[in-house]
Amino acid sequence: MSGFRIDLDIIQGWIKPGSSVLDLGCGDGTLLKQLADHLDVQGYGLEIEPENITRCIQAGVNVIQYDLNAGLHDFKDGAFDYVIMTQTLQAIKRPDLLLEEMLRVGRQGIVTFPNFGHWSARFQLALGGHMPVSRTLPNEWYNTPNIHLCTLKDFESLCKDRNIRILQRSVVNHAHRSTAGIRLLPGILGEIALYRFERQD
Repeated sequence: MSGFRIDLDIIQGWIKPGSSVLDLGCGDGTLLKQLADHLDVQGYGLEIEPENITRCIQAGVNVIQYDLNAGLHDFKDGAFDYVIMTQTLQAIKRPDLLLEEMLRVGRQGIVTFPNFGHWSARFQLALGGHMPVSRTLPNEWYNTPNIHLCTLKDFESLCKDRNIRILQRSVVNHAHRSTAGIRLLPGILGEIALYRFERQD
């Protein structure tokens, strides 16, 4: 399993003990394992990579091989308390539709993604004239799995358009920590955004 990560600790703080969780693109199962150990959470992970599926099984995490681009049609309405997607939103063909599906299947959603509005991305585009490469966006434009990069403002506008209420937001740096500067200028200094949200009545 991966080492301790502050962003996973932030997510853990947003989840009630004993809840049910669906983790989309769960990787090696680190988050689900942490939630099960600390909050007695019952959950499933969806993952497409065979190596990660093997790691989940070895860690005792319930996992299903699944392509998120196919949607969540195999899951009933309101089947989970939370549907979580960490560092995967930007790699989905239609993130807007998957957000809708998250809130159909779950009572609340939690996502994390790299902030394309970070100052280094703006600098590389404005002065370098090329697509940004950074610690949170390490790939070149031609081999990146990220096909829908967005900023905090982009995501929040999408939520408003889709009648989604943002309940909590946390913005951190590449080490998954917040600073006074990030809290003052999250859209420029924040590298990773975390959101908890629900359907607005």
